Amino acid sequence: MDKSTDWQKKVQEMFQLCSGELKKTTAIGKKMLSASRTNANLHEAYEELGVLVAEALKNGELEWENEKVKSLLKKVEGCESDLSSIEKEVNDIRFSNEKDL
Repeated sequence: MDKSTDWQKKVQEMFQLCSGELKKTTAIGKKMLSASRTNANLHEAYEELGVLVAEALKNGELEWENEKVKSLLKKVEGCESDLSSIEKEVNDIRFSNEKDL
């Protein structure tokens, strides 16, 4: 066998190996993107469900005697209050004169 032919065969084998690995990596990447989108959708669904449950609990449409639920509702209420205060402070800063700061 000629050295040139041997060299070409090795290069072709290496190219095929790299091509195969690239195809695997691409397939895995596509699956990971799909999993990421699915995970984001799951997170959004849980968040929306949580908001609906919290509203139903506040409105008395749903009763759930569970200490963890009560603790989470207090945490949500505290965060909502904090965000409202922060929003007010930001608006006060935005619409004040520089000398008032």
